[in-house]
Amino acid sequence: MIKILANDGIEADGQLLLEDAGMEVSTTKVAQVDLPNALPDYDVVIVRSATKIRKELIDVCPNLKIIARGGVGLDNIDVDYAKSKGIKVINTPAASSRSVAELTFGHMLSLARYLHNANREMPIKGATDFKNLKSNFGGGIELKGKTLGIIGFGRIGQETAKIALGLGMKVLPVDLYVDEATISIELFEIEQASISVKLNTVTMDTMLAHSDIITVHVPFSGDKALLGAAEIASMKDGVILINTARGGIIDEGALLDALSSGKVASAALDVFNDEPTPNLALLNHPKISVSPHIGAATNEAQSNIGKELADQIIAHFDL
Repeated sequence: MIKILANDGIEADGQLLLEDAGMEVSTTKVAQVDLPNALPDYDVVIVRSATKIRKELIDVCPNLKIIARGGVGLDNIDVDYAKSKGIKVINTPAASSRSVAELTFGHMLSLARYLHNANREMPIKGATDFKNLKSNFGGGIELKGKTLGIIGFGRIGQETAKIALGLGMKVLPVDLYVDEATISIELFEIEQASISVKLNTVTMDTMLAHSDIITVHVPFSGDKALLGAAEIASMKDGVILINTARGGIIDEGALLDALSSGKVASAALDVFNDEPTPNLALLNHPKISVSPHIGAATNEAQSNIGKELADQIIAHFDL
């Protein structure tokens, strides 16, 4: 029997599909330090971002046939080494795209109307200082007509573009591998009704110079921040920055400096350098909207991830 360790969990529908195919699925969490003793008993390991599958662990798991990542990024897995050992590495790049895109706009709308601050201060001062709060949190902006720069025009970036176009925004996508993409916007409950728009990618310099809001949807190599002090200096004054991809893509120190100077008007962060202990200066900054790495944490995304992983695993074993 094929044994699977879902060390960071798996949604019930996905687990049921695997078990119906005759596989044994364990969802009991094994601490990272104990994995060298436990994982050799399994044919498949399913992880999210918490569990790391590095060379040293792979070397003590001769039975391992699949490393499955529930999500997009593979930075917690030594992918090339695993493949060199004949181990298949799979992920679920499409399953959570909409959820991440919608969180991006949740933060974007929050910053545009100061909702992140209003929600912090209204419970404390709303009954005693209502007029001042109304004055402080007025003067927001509409997203319609604003230019959105999207770094990374894969599935998540294109899903983000769909929402932006629906809101009447101009979109400037940047991608090293994508020259153009056709964005189809389906109209709800109108049979066979959709609008298609072709978007061409632009250079990073063009995007940085002309965007009112910039969101990043790319993996992080772990070397150098994609948006550091030099890149921020090239942006429009008063730009809004959003990172729902990976911690480290935006230089956190440079971001704090730019917020202090006013170069960056505000920022949204779902991901951080030092998870699970983010920099308190970021968490408490009045110009930053924060969330605890929940981009893919919707019921729909988790269900899609579980089913997509199960389908790929079952297909690999031809069951």
